[in-house]
Amino acid sequence: MGCVLCEHCSALCCQYIALEIDEPDTARDYDDIRWYLMHEDMSVFVEDGDWYLQINRRCKNLLPDNRCGIYETRPEICREYTTEDCDYHGGPYDYDHLFKEPAELEAFAAEALRKKKARKHGNGGVKKKSSKRGAKLRRAS
Repeated sequence: MGCVLCEHCSALCCQYIALEIDEPDTARDYDDIRWYLMHEDMSVFVEDGDWYLQINRRCKNLLPDNRCGIYETRPEICREYTTEDCDYHGGPYDYDHLFKEPAELEAFAAEALRKKKARKHGNGGVKKKSSKRGAKLRRAS
C-alpha cells in the first residue's frame, strides 16, 4: 500500500505566516524591521532577494493530529499549496539571510548602510578632502 505524504505531516506550513515586506533602504527602514523582531514569535528572512516578515503562529484549524479541521472549506491559499512546496520533505531552508534577534539585524544593517554610503561616494568608502597642499584621501566614516 502506498504512503501518503500527509500521513507524516507535522503541519510545518500551517505553523507560520510569511508576509513580503519592502526591502530596507534607510536606517529608519532597518529600525522598523528591528521593532518587528522585538515581538515574540517573529523573524525576518530574505529569500531570493525578497524580504519577509515571518509570524510563527499555529493555524487555529489544525487538529491534534495536524490535519486540517476545515479541509472542505479551507481558504484558497491552502488549496493552492502543493506537496511540491511541502516544508516536510523540502529539506532545510536556503535563506539568503535569517534574523531572529534585533542584534542580528543591527549588525547586518550597519554593514549594508556602510556599503551603501561607500557606493554613493563611488570610491569604496574613500573621500577626497581638499587642503592647501592639494587633495588628500581619507577613509569615509
